[in-house]
Amino acid sequence: MMNSYSKSDKMRLAYSLGSLLSVDEILNCSKILSNYNPDSVWIPETWGMEGYSMLSSVSQIIKNSKIGSSIINIYSRTPTLIAMGAATIDILSNGRFILGLGTSSEPIVQEWHGLEFTNPVQRMREYVDIVKLTLSGNKVNYDGKLFHLKNFTLLIKPKTKNIPIYLAAVNEKMVELTWEIADGVIFYLRPFTELKKTIQKMQSKKQIDVACQIITCISDDSEKAIDRAKKTLAFYISVGTIYRKFLAKNGFNNETRNIYEEFQKSGLHSNHELVTDSMLDSLVICGSPQECVKKLEQIVNTGITLPIIQFNPVGDVITSFKLLTSTLSGDKP
Repeated sequence: MMNSYSKSDKMRLAYSLGSLLSVDEILNCSKILSNYNPDSVWIPETWGMEGYSMLSSVSQIIKNSKIGSSIINIYSRTPTLIAMGAATIDILSNGRFILGLGTSSEPIVQEWHGLEFTNPVQRMREYVDIVKLTLSGNKVNYDGKLFHLKNFTLLIKPKTKNIPIYLAAVNEKMVELTWEIADGVIFYLRPFTELKKTIQKMQSKKQIDVACQIITCISDDSEKAIDRAKKTLAFYISVGTIYRKFLAKNGFNNETRNIYEEFQKSGLHSNHELVTDSMLDSLVICGSPQECVKKLEQIVNTGITLPIIQFNPVGDVITSFKLLTSTLSGDKP
């Protein structure tokens, strides 16, 4: 086995076990990760598995790494319920929980949850205020622009005095809010040149942990990995309005328009063929193990302090995950 990136460079590295996986696959991948020592393992919540349940299960398999939510959205749960879940997972994981929060998206919030997607930045500010106040153990009396709470006190005490809060941020206002009130940021689908500029600008004001979740597809057959990455990118550009608009403003206007127009005509059948090499080079890690190690080294130079490897299986899930982890975290001890 080639020398791994983490072995040679001793940097923090995290993994995201995403929505493409079944519950059993996430648990099996967690068992594989328990043989390594990643900085953290992140579990999403979209339209499949419920997040806190999976975080609880993963925390009992992986005993040393931090366990993060990427992300819990701030519409489908109340802020006090999010705090209750955070305290519970922090206790179950013996103080290893990171609370990752995000706004999700308008289609998910409005169409799937039946709620109004309004005031996302103010809502995030108040959620973080209330979550912190709740986790402090003090009585919650809160009078905000959106939330008005009285006489709530959390009955359990988390292991960690101040559970870290990371915010998923895309647009400028949410990025600025994140650096103001959070312990870390979770970036996603940002061109690496833009990412470097944004990190330098924001970190000059205040230092926080800069995590970036990166679509990653590894295979001994480089073309299969590239094809898988194109399909993943095309999916997010097709259904993720916020990402499509952001990428259009940051160098990929023609590409995102072409991909989305093809999606409207024929769905996801072939629009991934319109994903360009430039998009792959600017947004994802894909290819052979050697190519992916080299790409990760380049990405770290953007100023990311915590790369989060988003696992996208190429072929058999477990075989693919073993190749991913052995490539980036070293041979199994």
